[in-house]
Amino acid sequence: MDWGFGSRFSALFDAPAKAGEENSGFGKTEMQIEEFALGNSIIHRLDPRVKIVVTFIFSIMVAVTNSIATAAVAMILPVVLILTARVDLVQVLRRVAVVNTFVLFLCVFLPFTYPGRTILSFGPLDVHMEGLTYAALITIKSNAVILMVIALLGTSPVFSLVHALSRMGLSEKLVHLFFFCFRYIHVIHEEYHRLSNAMKMRGFKAGTNMHTYRSYAYLMGMLLVRSFDRSARIFAAMKCRAFKGRFYVLHDYRMKRGDYLLAATSVLFSCCLLIVK
Repeated sequence: MDWGFGSRFSALFDAPAKAGEENSGFGKTEMQIEEFALGNSIIHRLDPRVKIVVTFIFSIMVAVTNSIATAAVAMILPVVLILTARVDLVQVLRRVAVVNTFVLFLCVFLPFTYPGRTILSFGPLDVHMEGLTYAALITIKSNAVILMVIALLGTSPVFSLVHALSRMGLSEKLVHLFFFCFRYIHVIHEEYHRLSNAMKMRGFKAGTNMHTYRSYAYLMGMLLVRSFDRSARIFAAMKCRAFKGRFYVLHDYRMKRGDYLLAATSVLFSCCLLIVK
């Protein structure tokens, strides 16, 4: 759902760039973050406020469960939503794989460190049944939550989600902070790459020595200075455009039949999780 806010936000706060400055990487990175938002399914057209509330309730219900069977049942809802949204399943699996990379560390250490009944021994190391069970529980719960986030929050543009948070009563300062982080984190990332490439063009090679540590410290310092300088230009651009601390949009949210259906289905599903638990 396009609220027409993204382009006005960029036009409002983009200060004139210096000679030689380019933000060519912003569009590409933004497309990667909002990749699942490019669609027209019934899930994409749902009210972002309902998506946020449903995702929050579902995440809480999954987080408090201590049963592998309940966590496995909870996987059903996000899988159905992802299939309904008709997003690229290959990209979904790639996002899930990134999350499971971090979970893998827990799966490696928990069977040896979590106390319980020993089922295998590798010299001084003992594999505990309770550790394996706990690792499996964490894996299923984390995958259920990330799939729900992709299915609902991932299918809405970031600007629409933050606009929804503002309409739900979130502090305006937090809303502005979220907007600026999303808008300019890509610009700072591109600035870092320009500075890093400049170091490499001057023959810099990273190593485990004081010269490397000092060079990276200078890099972070220069990045901080340039970010501060950019923020001053952005603030001047805001003042020139008479920004008064509020974002105005041409469209507002209206609950539809599909929104009520998703909310009712999610509440019913959450109640079923409680019963299964």
